[in-house]
Amino acid sequence: METKRKTRRQARVDQSLCVACGCCVKVCPLAAIQVFRGLWAQVDRARCVGCGKCARECPASVIAIQEVEA
Repeated sequence: METKRKTRRQARVDQSLCVACGCCVKVCPLAAIQVFRGLWAQVDRARCVGCGKCARECPASVIAIQEVEA
């Protein structure tokens, strides 16, 4: 019998390409993204619901919404 793994959507930032512009921070409805030390954006995994607003707003296209295990 095969069991289904529970997954959920979550934002992931490619920190090596992030320009720390803060656009994602401004549009996140749950304050799940913060700019870390002025260098890159970082996602709070406990808060992120994977809505995708940050990925759509990112001018550098370095945020992806991925399926992760719940």
